[in-house]
Amino acid sequence: MAEQSHIVLTGAAGFIGSCMAAALNAAGMNQLILVDDFGVEAKRNNWEGKSFATLVERQSLETWLSETNLAIGGIIHLGARTDTTEFDYAVHEALNVEYSKMLWRYAATQQIPFVYASSAATYGAGECGYSDGHEWPQQLKPLNPYGVSKNEFDKWALQQTDAPPAWAGLKFFNVYGPNEGHKGRMASVVWHGFQQIKATGEVKLFKSHRPDFKDGEQLRDFIYVKDLVKVIDFLYQKMVQHDWRAEQNGLYNLGTGVARSFHDLTVATFKGMDLLPQIRFIDMPIDIRDTYQYFTQADMHKLRTVAGYTAAFYSLEEGIDDYVRHYLVPGQII
Repeated sequence: MAEQSHIVLTGAAGFIGSCMAAALNAAGMNQLILVDDFGVEAKRNNWEGKSFATLVERQSLETWLSETNLAIGGIIHLGARTDTTEFDYAVHEALNVEYSKMLWRYAATQQIPFVYASSAATYGAGECGYSDGHEWPQQLKPLNPYGVSKNEFDKWALQQTDAPPAWAGLKFFNVYGPNEGHKGRMASVVWHGFQQIKATGEVKLFKSHRPDFKDGEQLRDFIYVKDLVKVIDFLYQKMVQHDWRAEQNGLYNLGTGVARSFHDLTVATFKGMDLLPQIRFIDMPIDIRDTYQYFTQADMHKLRTVAGYTAAFYSLEEGIDDYVRHYLVPGQII
């Protein structure tokens, strides 16, 4: 990548975006165009202190791109409306589909790399499994408008003949880690568990409303944000260094490939605080009961073999211990 090239990073004040900015800074990349809604006070600590070239408000980005004289070397698009309890599809369509199309077209016109966040929410209840093969998006049935919007953009991207020279859509599974506190209800179960333990000494987990799963044994593919941004950086660097072939373009799962239970996660959170587990099971809220995923597990074969990512992932216990001891307990951000 040329020395003067800049990286456009959307969602930069959010959870994953701010961790991505920190990782890029740590790798010596400071020519960042940070894009987000910077008026959200709860996110301020996520981006203040990062090294960057400029800040651009989300709604101004299209105009800014058309007018800037800066050399843009690539786009890492992590900004999205991620609230799975927002049922107005128009909100998701505007921010997750149309906005993403605008950035895709810019990357295609400028012939620069484009890496974007998709989601495991595209897989719905998992009727079709969790393969990131390109034959599947047309058949998937997401359970909420957020998942629908992510799948709609994936389908659109796969159909484009006018595309960035190097691109990847990453289907994030259940991500946890520093800088997520502003997400409130949508923050990870690790974050919520830690807050509950501090306040009451116990963690409430959802009961199972299916006979084939015991309470707390619902399974997810949990990935530590440090691994997630490491993968994004790996892919992006291959693209800008022209070590990426056209046949590698496409969708990739981004989880660990290992499903673990919420019970295991909660025990690890208590252990990170040097406490014995105290768990109480509660009824799942009615508004999410019919659309709740009981099992997710990323098929990671494609990232390993096609993209060539070989590094090991944090285990659930390793990731939670690092997050709890080094960030949640001392109240640190990165």
